[in-house]
Amino acid sequence: MATPPAKIKTAIGANERLRNLKTSFEAKYGESPLFYACAPGRVNLIGEHIDYCGYSVLPMAIEQNIVAAVSVNSSGTIQLANTNPQYKDYNVSSEGIVIDRDNPKWHYYFLCGVKGIQETFEMARLAGMSCLVEGTIPPSSGLSSSSALVCCAGLVTMEANKKSLSKVALAEICAKCERYIGTEGGGMDQSISFLAEEGTAKLIEFQPLRATDVKLPDGAVFVISNCCVEMNKAASSHYNIRVVECRIATKMLAKARGLESSVLLKLAQVQTELKASLEEMLALVDEVLHPEPYSREEICKVLGVTSEQFSADLLSANTQHLTHFRLYQRAKHVYGEAARVLRFKSVCDSAPADSIHQLGELMNQSHASCRDLYECSCPELDQLVDICLKSGAVGSRLTGAGWGGCAVSMVRSEKVESFLQAVREAYYLCDPRRAAMEKESLFVSKPGGGAAILIEE
Repeated sequence: MATPPAKIKTAIGANERLRNLKTSFEAKYGESPLFYACAPGRVNLIGEHIDYCGYSVLPMAIEQNIVAAVSVNSSGTIQLANTNPQYKDYNVSSEGIVIDRDNPKWHYYFLCGVKGIQETFEMARLAGMSCLVEGTIPPSSGLSSSSALVCCAGLVTMEANKKSLSKVALAEICAKCERYIGTEGGGMDQSISFLAEEGTAKLIEFQPLRATDVKLPDGAVFVISNCCVEMNKAASSHYNIRVVECRIATKMLAKARGLESSVLLKLAQVQTELKASLEEMLALVDEVLHPEPYSREEICKVLGVTSEQFSADLLSANTQHLTHFRLYQRAKHVYGEAARVLRFKSVCDSAPADSIHQLGELMNQSHASCRDLYECSCPELDQLVDICLKSGAVGSRLTGAGWGGCAVSMVRSEKVESFLQAVREAYYLCDPRRAAMEKESLFVSKPGGGAAILIEE
């Protein structure tokens, strides 16, 4: 993992997508690309909303990705364009990059990656770049289109400025710099985008960042289905509200056990300090936290802080308006989901005869927890998951942030065709808008490779 991303010599003319991208680039900029960079999206098989709490997750990269064609010059200006006409062109001097977190346009995600590399190497001025971006990841679908764009931009900027970084370093930089747009993520999306390897899912652990191969069971196929409700993490406060609630729950549990709560920010840190099992942490949540929402006043009283300190130290910019917090439910989900991730990997490693059944049950439990305790589902996602199970899936759950986006289902290989047809008829074809989106909304996914630089042969 200390190795840099791969540089792959590619016959651009033999790849229809890259050939079209090259032609569009030449028409746009009047020159040929110097290189291409690609970064995959991902599907999280299990482990939702726990990476930012310090816990391991279990995603795999998907074939859908972001690709950028790039030329380099000495202008110091970054020119950005997208093959999708709904995303407007944007030009900016590398000496004056400003990211508007209140206006999360596509180019600001790209500039997050640029700025992350610029600050890492303390470069006041970057090489000028002309970039044309093309993506096959459905936007706002929970498949990490925004993080893939950030990762692609970080890779582009590193290559254009003749710098070298390991996959791990790039993943960590891109996880941090996405916060310029206001998303307080935990690093899963960026880690799998760089560390993925074809044919295997990965257990991603944090602090330090590590990726371990997870062999998925033979005879099981993963199918992704989009509920066709878009959710942009940076454009709403849903995501950061959960981050904040977990942060407050961390402080409350630490305080109850006499730990120095001022230095603890993640639920995993409380477990580490107490040297407790996840089962013991779940029991502690039952003992210490009450299921009713907590008011600001109650939290401030328990933690011994002023309302001003509470707002400054525990809330993010887009959660200052909150008056009540569901701490019990969020902590129960996080500790329970962390246990399910470890169980999922254990079943994959030991490969018992009923492994597909066991993994499906874990996925179903995960969705129930996301729906009921973390409240990050939506009616359409719940309907889609229910349809997937009735159509023959062994397990089905929301994947990604939630509040829209995709479900991932595990289906026995011999049932895939009948499953796809049943879901198509029950969810997509009965609704004209969904029917129009069906071809890019329902597909089988295999574990793909990580981000790479492509150079024309």
